[in-house]
Amino acid sequence: MPVVREFTLPDLGEGLTGAEVVRWMVEVGEVIAVDQPVVEVETAKAVVEVPCPYGGVVTARYGEPGEEVAVGAALVTVAVSPAEGVSFPSEFPSEFPAALPAAEVERPLVGYGVAEPDRGGRRRRVGAPGGAAPAAPAAPPVARVAAPPVAAAAAPAVVPVISPLVRRSAREHGIDLAALTGSGPDGLIMRADVERAVAALAVGAAPAPVPAAGGVSGPTGAEVVPLRGLRRAVAEKLTRSHREIPAATCWVDADATELMALRRQLNATPGPKVSVLALLARICTVALARFPELNSSVTEDGSGILRHSAVHLGFAAQGERGLVVPVVRDAQRLSTEQVGAELGRLTESARTGALTPAELTGGTFTLNNYGVFGVDGSTPILNHPEAAMLGVGRIVAKPWVHQGALAVREVTQLSFTFDHRVCDGGTAGGFLRFVADCVEQPGMLLRQL
Repeated sequence: MPVVREFTLPDLGEGLTGAEVVRWMVEVGEVIAVDQPVVEVETAKAVVEVPCPYGGVVTARYGEPGEEVAVGAALVTVAVSPAEGVSFPSEFPSEFPAALPAAEVERPLVGYGVAEPDRGGRRRRVGAPGGAAPAAPAAPPVARVAAPPVAAAAAPAVVPVISPLVRRSAREHGIDLAALTGSGPDGLIMRADVERAVAALAVGAAPAPVPAAGGVSGPTGAEVVPLRGLRRAVAEKLTRSHREIPAATCWVDADATELMALRRQLNATPGPKVSVLALLARICTVALARFPELNSSVTEDGSGILRHSAVHLGFAAQGERGLVVPVVRDAQRLSTEQVGAELGRLTESARTGALTPAELTGGTFTLNNYGVFGVDGSTPILNHPEAAMLGVGRIVAKPWVHQGALAVREVTQLSFTFDHRVCDGGTAGGFLRFVADCVEQPGMLLRQL
């Protein structure tokens, strides 16, 4: 007999405790190969494909789109061949891959999705009644291919619900989920939908009409958009940062005319183009070597300060999932061209949604170029648990006193937000002034290289 293997949601790294199901890539009854991606999930860091280490027939799957699955909870169960050369009983479908090599029956998870070659068309399915996901069976389902259909009650349709808590609430209040119209994406039933139905029952009225998909009605008729996935993770992190870190901000205007002239000079020679962000990143690594207190973070219990030996430079980038902060690892070891290349690669990955969780975590300092949005200044919230962030406004032509005379110069505003627990204002001001001096006189960097 085939052996039923339960595949649970693996540890996706970086301390993540769960993931939200985005879409299923396999159906119940489908024959899958070892390490074939079976589900796409969204974590607080990225959208990833999860491969299953077992090859065989999918007998059950757990979690619906929009529902969160905890690490270690069941994702799918798969009926696999117990050993190479052992055939299944005649009542088990003949198209089940009964001769799976032993080495392919169970293998460790190999990553966040392994590209599988096209195996020639349609998915193979075995004894799957529609595409619904049944509850986990104690043994693999037995399908007699040649047997005539037996008259039976139709299986209940799977109602898309955002979480098990919503199902439990509906059950406790006697609400029939199948009778509700979900207000979430693709008719997903939200908690507010059940709450409206409960309130309607309390006053003996029919459930109130729901708004368009994508939000729920607030108490005054305003639309409330649920915090999910990346937005929820960002909200939680910013709230924690604002609650725990006593942050302060200082700023200064700087004449960036010479920095822009240097960039034009560099880009006039053969080789990769150098961006303003790459030059600013290089300035930051030099400044952090001079002021190492700012490349640090406070310990979880608040009893000490961790000073990091490497500069893992985060930078704000706009992606398809919103604003994200990819990290350039060991930026202090990279040349300006290398920093620029890595910034370009990560920016493109952010644009296409291809960033991995590892590329979005572990930063020790953040560079925020909000000037691309056409604004001059900002007082950003720190990227917890980092202790400092440099913000750069737009570079724009302004009247400026240069060498004793009024002139039109390219000016930017630099703002610096820091954790007041790791240093005092003198250190923060010294860092910001050094960065501004390098922007105004980029030749100063030669002393540091």
